[in-house]
Amino acid sequence: MRAARTDRNQTEIVNALRKLGCSVAVTSAMGKGFPDLVVGWRGRNFLLEIKDGEAIPSKRKLTPDEQKFHDFWLGDIKVVESVEDAYKAVGAVKS
Repeated sequence: MRAARTDRNQTEIVNALRKLGCSVAVTSAMGKGFPDLVVGWRGRNFLLEIKDGEAIPSKRKLTPDEQKFHDFWLGDIKVVESVEDAYKAVGAVKS
């Protein structure tokens, strides 16, 4: 089994969310399309898939497993490419 790849900006996003006051579980190693982060903030839970906003567009697409999970999931799930995207995803700033 190979190690899960993490995006270049994952640590930055995790640190920023924790500084905001969120609880963050890094779940990127779970694989099989499960999102990279489970975030709790103000009594709500969010699933975040991190993509590197500086990567070429083809590298920012969801993998087939990620797309399958996104299509299946009925709760909050977002793709984020930056700290600002992550703040928007949890409702810390207006879209």
